[in-house]
Amino acid sequence: QVDLVESGGRAVQAGGSLRLSCVGSERTRSLLVMGWFRQAPGTEREFVAAVFRKTLMKYYSDSIAGRFTISWDSAKNTVYLQMSSLKSEDTAVYYCAATDSSDHNRPDAYYTWGQGTQVTVSS
Repeated sequence: QVDLVESGGRAVQAGGSLRLSCVGSERTRSLLVMGWFRQAPGTEREFVAAVFRKTLMKYYSDSIAGRFTISWDSAKNTVYLQMSSLKSEDTAVYYCAATDSSDHNRPDAYYTWGQGTQVTVSS
């Protein structure tokens, strides 16, 4: 069973915007944190943003702060990543993930992952 399904990735020009979505299964509703990570070819998976479901506290990596916004729709069990002012270095596969751990910026703290959605930014 697939618990997280991402969508919204596509090719876009530098300076443009995209919104990624991640729909969670019922099994993910109780998990503490929803996060977004990304991975470019030849690099390690990198933390992008996370939101704590109960408190709605949000955290961002320095590389995207001020350009990306994470949000959570509890009714739809969906987490979004609104990306603006996109740069070529934002090109990567973007993954949605969920965990009960408060270590929100560590990939190994997450145990439920989506399949990823490709974002390609051309300059």
